[in-house]
Amino acid sequence: MSEPTDRRIRPATDDDWPRIWPFFAAIVADGETYAYPDELTAEEGRDLWLERPPGLTVVLEDGGRVLGTAKMGPNRPGRGDHVGTASFMVAPAESGRGLGRALASYVVDWHREHGYAGIQFNAVVETNLAAVGLWQSLGFEIVGTVPGAFRSATEGRVGLHVMYLGLD
Repeated sequence: MSEPTDRRIRPATDDDWPRIWPFFAAIVADGETYAYPDELTAEEGRDLWLERPPGLTVVLEDGGRVLGTAKMGPNRPGRGDHVGTASFMVAPAESGRGLGRALASYVVDWHREHGYAGIQFNAVVETNLAAVGLWQSLGFEIVGTVPGAFRSATEGRVGLHVMYLGLD
C-alpha cells in the first residue's frame, strides 16, 4: 500500500527560504554533492539558490511541508542561453520517496515548455551514484568528466561529470 500524498511543485517564494535552509545547509555541510563554501550563511545560500527570471526556483511540498527544491534556467547567458541547467536538493530524511524524480521530471518539462534545446549539468559528482543513475534513467548522458575536480568529504578528490540531455 502506498502512503497518501498531497504533493505539489510550485514556484518558491522568499517566505519558503526558512523551510529550505535547514536541509540546504545540511546537504552543503555533508560535503558530498555541492561545491558551495562550507561557511555559507543563510543569506548567501538564498542568493545562490533563489533564481531570478528567466530562471525559476521551485519547491516540492507534501502536506504543507517543503521536502525538496530545484532551480533551473539558462546554463549560460547570451549565445548559450538556449541550453538550460538545473540543481536539486531533497531533504535527506525524505530520500527514497521519488521526490528527486518528481523534481527532475518537472525541470525537464519546464525546459521543454520554455523552448530550450537541451539541459547541461556542469558538475555532477561522480560518487553521487543516486543522482547519476537518476539522470541517466531520464536520458542524460555523461559527455565528459573532469578528474579530481571535487573534494569529497569522504572520498577525497573525485571527478565531476558534465551531463547532457538534448531536447530538440
